[in-house]
Amino acid sequence: MDEVVLRLNPKNHGAFYIMHDGEQMGEMVISIVDNVLTAYHTEIEPKAEGQGLAKKLLEGMVAYAREHQLKVLPLCAYVHAQFKRHPEQYADIWIRQKEEE
Repeated sequence: MDEVVLRLNPKNHGAFYIMHDGEQMGEMVISIVDNVLTAYHTEIEPKAEGQGLAKKLLEGMVAYAREHQLKVLPLCAYVHAQFKRHPEQYADIWIRQKEEE
């Protein structure tokens, strides 16, 4: 069973982690300042690639952002690619960069 867990330090820097059978298989590094969640980097363990874990991390982050009324700044290449590929899915939370408008 896969589980997405968020761990933040007192400055609201941290990551979403994907746990698979109790083992950490990936992370999405983020920070939260005011009402903006910035996604910096997503990484999945090589042995766990191709199992949809990055997508589960993305879904966990998006659900958290919506639940807490946060906007998302996708600096992470993976998150940015998913937002661009499915703009209608993320329009309510996506902070677009100037060159994307």
